[in-house]
Amino acid sequence: MRSSNPALTGSVFQNFESYGDTTTMTVTGTAVKTLIAIVLALLTAGMTWFKFQEAGGVAGGGAQAIMPLMMGGMIVGFIFALITMFKPAWAAYTTPLYALAEGCFLGGISAIVQSQFPQYQIVFQACCLTFGTLAVMLFLYQSGIIKVTDKLRMGICAATGAICLLYLVSFVMGMFGASIPFIHSAGPMGIGFSLFVVGLAAFNLLLDFDLIDRMASSNAPKHMEWYGAFALMVTLVWLYIEILRLLSKLNRRN
Repeated sequence: MRSSNPALTGSVFQNFESYGDTTTMTVTGTAVKTLIAIVLALLTAGMTWFKFQEAGGVAGGGAQAIMPLMMGGMIVGFIFALITMFKPAWAAYTTPLYALAEGCFLGGISAIVQSQFPQYQIVFQACCLTFGTLAVMLFLYQSGIIKVTDKLRMGICAATGAICLLYLVSFVMGMFGASIPFIHSAGPMGIGFSLFVVGLAAFNLLLDFDLIDRMASSNAPKHMEWYGAFALMVTLVWLYIEILRLLSKLNRRN
């Protein structure tokens, strides 16, 4: 039972009885807690967005005004993500905090990208595509049209690991003023790369659904509903950022 999402490794769900919970996890409970986490992220994203607008946008120094929120959200979100992965029993507290922090980061990124393409509703499109993808992948999973087999799981894990390594190399190269062109370019290769990564992030949702189902069937403790919500949030944040990146490339071509 393995997912390429680092938050959903099989070892996290071993020895459930050691947490001492007397109630068990359900898929419905996980869905409700995921919705709560999404709403919390949207609240802080909206706050950051309006702070950017109040500061006058890019021309008025809006980026500088929200930079502390963005960077703070990114760092704090990363810290709470690590805490949640190592201490799943704390997920009921760390998952909402992670969602609030990520909302600040995503709201800032969204505001800046939207200001670069004022003639397009790029953020609205990215949100619709993200939640639309979530709905489609959930339908494909529940209907059995796509079955999560061991081969599919291994393929997605390998591809996700390769993308993570590529992004890490790109980040290190950026520190020395270099870059991997097709990652950021708006040419055919750059767009094709983004399409592939968006598809890969979408397929990670299938692995998350499957593993959450398995954990619910294994009578995981109740707090793991929050952990499942956290894991889905990690994938949704990644998916949204990649869709936003793809739309930015497409609009740059125009």
